Amino acid sequence: MAITMTPAAQQHVRKHLDHRSSGLGVRLGVRTTGCSGLSYVLEFVDEATSGDEIFEFEGVKLIIDVKSLLYLDGTQLDYVKEGLNEGFEFKNPNVKDECGCGESFHV
Repeated sequence: MAITMTPAAQQHVRKHLDHRSSGLGVRLGVRTTGCSGLSYVLEFVDEATSGDEIFEFEGVKLIIDVKSLLYLDGTQLDYVKEGLNEGFEFKNPNVKDECGCGESFHV
């Protein structure tokens, strides 16, 4: 199973971890919600739990629980800025369809 993180995403996470002055990394997961079934969840993590998979990119740790990893295998986490808008972008090859607003997906 593989997850990748672009340099822009690494830099953004590193900046926020430095600002927090603590934390192991960031957790990427999925939860059941929305009109298409699943949505992405990102949160800071201070400690990993048993069963977590940890991917490290230039010192930035991306933590994913085993259940979410099934839906996220092959995903690239990116951070993009377009005009006044900026945010994380998930390039997930497992997605079969997304809702119209782009907030949820299904595999």
